[in-house]
Amino acid sequence: MNPIVKNVLAVVAAIVIGSTVNMGFIMMSGFIIPPPEGADLKTMEGLTAAMPLMQPKHFLFPFLAHALGTLVGAFIVAYFSANNKFVFAMMIGLLFLYGGADMVMKLPSPMWFNVVDLGVAYLPMAFLGWKFSNLLLNRQKVAH
Repeated sequence: MNPIVKNVLAVVAAIVIGSTVNMGFIMMSGFIIPPPEGADLKTMEGLTAAMPLMQPKHFLFPFLAHALGTLVGAFIVAYFSANNKFVFAMMIGLLFLYGGADMVMKLPSPMWFNVVDLGVAYLPMAFLGWKFSNLLLNRQKVAH
């Protein structure tokens, strides 16, 4: 397959799959850790109004969603891209970081969450996704 086509498909797959992982965690969070009494988290206005009611436990799944979505997306692009695997993995990290920074600007989240989320959930996870893909690819080379 043409390397450019392979890279474009890897990036698209990484964005779609990473975003799906992110949304999956966000959607299941309310079933595992119920929102505060009376909070409506279905709209941005409701989410903004509920922020002062949130306890630290309510931020666990958003963090996991951001971190694991980025990790999976970076792994996918690094595993399937034809070349520049590190660059593509970090591009996915930057893209997801942009989305996280956008949410920080829109939602009045606690500062501790913003710092942890923006500092740990994106670029470090993209780096780990790249490292995991390297480990798996190197393991496959040794097995052959």
